[in-house]
Amino acid sequence: MRAYRNLLLSSALSAVALVGAGSSAQATVASTPVVPATYQHVLLVSVDGLHAVDLAKWIANHPASNFAKLAQHGVVYPNALTTFPSDSYPGMLAQVTGATPRVAGLFYDDSYDRNSYPSKSFYTSQGLVDPGCVGNPGTEITNFENLDKSLDDISGGGTIGQVLTQLDPDNMQRQIVKGQCVPTYPHQYLRTNTIFEVIKQAGLHTVWSDKHPAYEDLAGPSGTGLDELYAPEINAQDTLDAGAQPGDDYTTSFTGVRTYDALKVQAVLNWIDGKDGTGTKTETVPAIFGMNFQSVSVGQKLAKAGNADADKTLRGGYLDANATPGNALTLNLQFVDDSIGKFESELQTKGLDQSTLIIISAKHGQSPINPAVRQAISDSGYASIPGFGQGFEICDDAALVWLDPATEKTSYDAAEAYMKSHASELHIQTLFDRTMLTKFFGDPFTSSRVPDFIAVTPHGAICTGGSKRAEHGGFAVDDRNVGLLLSSPQLSAETVSTVVETTQIAPTILHALGLNPRSLKAVQLENTPVLSH
Repeated sequence: MRAYRNLLLSSALSAVALVGAGSSAQATVASTPVVPATYQHVLLVSVDGLHAVDLAKWIANHPASNFAKLAQHGVVYPNALTTFPSDSYPGMLAQVTGATPRVAGLFYDDSYDRNSYPSKSFYTSQGLVDPGCVGNPGTEITNFENLDKSLDDISGGGTIGQVLTQLDPDNMQRQIVKGQCVPTYPHQYLRTNTIFEVIKQAGLHTVWSDKHPAYEDLAGPSGTGLDELYAPEINAQDTLDAGAQPGDDYTTSFTGVRTYDALKVQAVLNWIDGKDGTGTKTETVPAIFGMNFQSVSVGQKLAKAGNADADKTLRGGYLDANATPGNALTLNLQFVDDSIGKFESELQTKGLDQSTLIIISAKHGQSPINPAVRQAISDSGYASIPGFGQGFEICDDAALVWLDPATEKTSYDAAEAYMKSHASELHIQTLFDRTMLTKFFGDPFTSSRVPDFIAVTPHGAICTGGSKRAEHGGFAVDDRNVGLLLSSPQLSAETVSTVVETTQIAPTILHALGLNPRSLKAVQLENTPVLSH
């Protein structure tokens, strides 16, 4: 997929600031793998929001920090790019499949499928009788907290560590399978296999911890790739922090998100100790394990202290264009650094440090870094597009638009003309239409999930009616240039300035464990290379 890689780096995507237009990770990466194929374990850590510049500045300003210690025997990639769209769902899938959204088939956690039907709960919530899978297909796909049984507490209405007890089939969108209208589990949307499936098939133990039970998709199309998904719900009512009020979830305070992440940190420590995520059962130490941190992301996005924060002087985001973190972001970066130190210490205590490769990266960055260019915009105007009808639109700092499938083809030209003529009020800097999208993602007229349009907003514009400081999902360097560090006692300190992509993490993990990277379908289809010198 050289064309896709060129798209990632073109000036239209603002990545020209990193490398010259026309380069590609596949074309520029050398052939020598950066890690040997000698590891028994890989600890993968995704620190959402962690820019390459955040990692570099933290190490420079905190030479005794745990990130700095990792870099002293690790390889840093300052020009690593996550996917576009730079959303959490495709960003995480990139790291464990080696796939871009074209092959993985998922563009956003909140997206659309022209072949699916609404959930039972959709009709119940409106006081309507559920008609089942009738009429024209096409509906929003809600692969986030909306799939939980309950948001009353962090369990999601089930038992943490037993993900299928947390997910409610009535909340899932549906498809017709063998003449039956059945719920679609998150893993059933995925179109390519995951490292968890490959590693599990090799007879090894696989676990992961993430922010929603909806990350059940990481188990792969088989649904069997994960032995355990430890998924406390981040958007549930915060019942663990003093001061939290009704309606406060764990993203509404800097304290709350650290409380939340600390649960997953403990799960990782339990796995290192040869237990399950809850610490109540004895298990084999996993071959692949890890977690997603939300503390940095919330530290970047949340404007001010929440109800659960005792220190009301805390302010989120950066202080300047140089990515100088404010007091809240500094606090949350320190929390992540301390947690990394706990992982290192426990690995050493258990004698696993020499046999474990640690990989630090991020699902996405956050834009804008520079607070002076932040501009809050509305995306309400998209509902007036000709042919929008029962379609869908999602905007964080880029807008993805799906027209009503019933009129998509007949209204397409009018919709495009409308968006171009109203580009100023819609804050559209660049509009990717069917021609461009077909080239890089697939034809929206024949692919059930490819958006009809992707509207790129000016750098700094975020779709919000509130005080949010930053968002992700778009093309900007701030969204896509993420931290990437590989570390183990076997490695020497090195900086590799080659442009790489987070899709390369997946085949690198398999290589490190002595497994064949080409066991991943995405590696075969997209020629995703192992990370190299």
